[in-house]
Amino acid sequence: MKRIAAVLVALAALGAAPAPAPPAAPTEFVQAVEFPYYLFPRALWDRELVWLKSIGVRTVEFSIPWNWHQLRPDDFDFTGRTSPRRDLVGLIRTLRKLGLQAWVRPLPPVAGWRDNGWPSAGSTPAAQRAWIRELERLLGTQTVRHGGPVAYVEGRASGIDAPPPPAPVNILSAPDRAAFDRSRGIIEKRQGALLWTGVEDELYPQGWAADPGSPLVEGAVGLAGNERTPTTSLRRDSALLRNWAPLFPRLRPAILPKPAAGKLPPGVSAVELVSPVAAAVSITNTSEQEFHDDLRVLEPASGRTLVIPGVTVPRGESLWLPVNVSIGLGGLCRECANFSGAEHIVYATAELLSVEFENGILAMEFAAPVDGEVVLQLARQPVGPYLAGGKPAKFDWDDKNLRARLTIPAGEASGNRVRIGMAIEEPDTSGFFDDARRLLIGQTNTVSTVYSSADVAARSRLLLPEGFSAKRVEKSPNEIDYEVAVPAEALHGDWANLALEADGMPLGRSRLQLFRPVTVRLFQAMQLHFGQQAELTPEPPTAPVEPKAGSNVEVLVRNNSREIQTYRLEAAGNGLEFLPAKAEISVGPLDERSVNFRVFGKEGGAGLREWRLRLSGGATADLPMGALLLPRNATVAWSADLDGDGSPEWLLESQKARAVFSSQDGGRWIDFTWKDGNMNFLPARGAFAAPGPVEVRAEGDALQFVGKGWTRTARLAGSTLAIEQDTPLPADRLAPDKRGNTSLSIERPSPSKAIYTLK
Repeated sequence: MKRIAAVLVALAALGAAPAPAPPAAPTEFVQAVEFPYYLFPRALWDRELVWLKSIGVRTVEFSIPWNWHQLRPDDFDFTGRTSPRRDLVGLIRTLRKLGLQAWVRPLPPVAGWRDNGWPSAGSTPAAQRAWIRELERLLGTQTVRHGGPVAYVEGRASGIDAPPPPAPVNILSAPDRAAFDRSRGIIEKRQGALLWTGVEDELYPQGWAADPGSPLVEGAVGLAGNERTPTTSLRRDSALLRNWAPLFPRLRPAILPKPAAGKLPPGVSAVELVSPVAAAVSITNTSEQEFHDDLRVLEPASGRTLVIPGVTVPRGESLWLPVNVSIGLGGLCRECANFSGAEHIVYATAELLSVEFENGILAMEFAAPVDGEVVLQLARQPVGPYLAGGKPAKFDWDDKNLRARLTIPAGEASGNRVRIGMAIEEPDTSGFFDDARRLLIGQTNTVSTVYSSADVAARSRLLLPEGFSAKRVEKSPNEIDYEVAVPAEALHGDWANLALEADGMPLGRSRLQLFRPVTVRLFQAMQLHFGQQAELTPEPPTAPVEPKAGSNVEVLVRNNSREIQTYRLEAAGNGLEFLPAKAEISVGPLDERSVNFRVFGKEGGAGLREWRLRLSGGATADLPMGALLLPRNATVAWSADLDGDGSPEWLLESQKARAVFSSQDGGRWIDFTWKDGNMNFLPARGAFAAPGPVEVRAEGDALQFVGKGWTRTARLAGSTLAIEQDTPLPADRLAPDKRGNTSLSIERPSPSKAIYTLK
């Protein structure tokens, strides 16, 4: 029995103008997600951009803050030499690797940013020309027309060969639960730009927020990658636009026939867009009741009314229902040359995302919040089988009218996505990827392929992404293994599309995810908190160590390959002793195991020490780590750049608690954590925030902050933090609190002193 090939989500084309309408000038539509790189730790850029690409986003939008990159009038940092978050060159390189487009705003204002992004020395015409020249030098060769990622540029920059984004620009906030129906209204117009903001948490570099009381702006996705609020609207729109958006210029609105009841219920709206090869009805339900009824639409080819039975739209949902969508060339399917122009999708009661055909298998992907159906007009009876949601299912075949009625199960994956497929014909030639699932970065991977005959195998070839290479190894007359080499600079989590063809005809395809050969985590690594919801693992990961008695440090090693691997680990660092210094561990396929090191301070002491963990054997890696030497019953004052903004934080740490402070924003108190529960008792805004930097000095178990006209001392003893100032303390807006078995108590013995205790 033939196997159903995996359905790929790829860009396709969308229809043409209906016959009665005259041709019109093409319009442009683009969906983008705001990605303010300077508000996100550099170590997380790759992860977030890979995630955006994986859900179907093609374009990211960002400003370039002038005063962030200009250190002095003649000194600019675009490579991250003074702060990792200034690495604009690295961002452009990553976008190019991922095939993402950039929408750039090169001039202020930058909302929420200090001085709106303008340099402190002022913006004279000469200074602005110098700034633009720097950006033209950097981005001029990185435009789409030069093979780079820069697709749109707002404002005047004649040396950057990219147009402005299409107007009008419609801005929606991802955490807004009402954004879905609003976004569909924008998509229905098929013109201009849809810009999503608030997708990721925005963490301002110290001292760069226009409002010192807002260091963190919560988005739909947290710093740890957790989706704090549903991103269903962004996911659904991105999946839809991947295939339909390129056809928007040829779709035209049609007048919907009146419903049988005379009108749609209150809160339910529908718009039909038609062309000769593809049409769709966008129906949105903003009411509090589920909509369930027959839907009367225009059948574009005949001009008659078509009744779509039993359309269900849950409350708060919107569906893009296909009508008269050609299965042949010109519709949504790129590889459907085997179908005639008369074969088409008559209708579906779920949102159609993609159509594909290979090796005799017709596959479709839908977003289906509830069960639905699709009706196909074909030229021959399918040979079967039919799979819906990965399970065999029955379908109705009308032999007289050559129509197939297929069930669509409700999608259980993110965005309610579900795939269905059926064998339309026995292929004359076929080729399949045999159990291909993942590729390891920087290594050679065996990818097995199987063919219907030795002749097909001999004529076949493997198509690879740019930068990949493969060696062909004939395993048998109809089996070929390819040794696929993945570039070392590929990004963890990205996807690679592989395809087989013979004589120019597609045979089979596979979409494989890319992984580092091994993933290593430090189990005891500290977290930097911003309120109760957002937390960040600093780079390098750091764990506390009792210097004399020593502490166990657990390293978790995950084998990302499909074979057992043996790794040799070696730990070393100045002023540190590791027992054992070397270890060997075997890890099963796609499994994780831990290695424990006992770490000591060679000469006692206290404070931060750097060390490295080196891996060899099954994979090679050289990873920086941190150890905080923390004597028992003592407090250590130390400093490190925890949020990767180029400005170090200052910490007071005991066995029980950790307090984190900024050297900017008036010496903001960022984090007060009860370490046993990893629980922060400060709000996201922290406490004692004020404009401007402060001088910070460590004095034993205390930190001294010197601002304009005041000196403040913070001292940590056990789990009690005492803060005292030579002038009255500013309001901290903190109150006693209890979470689980841990509580925060507050004493204010005088206007210039406050005592905070965790217990």
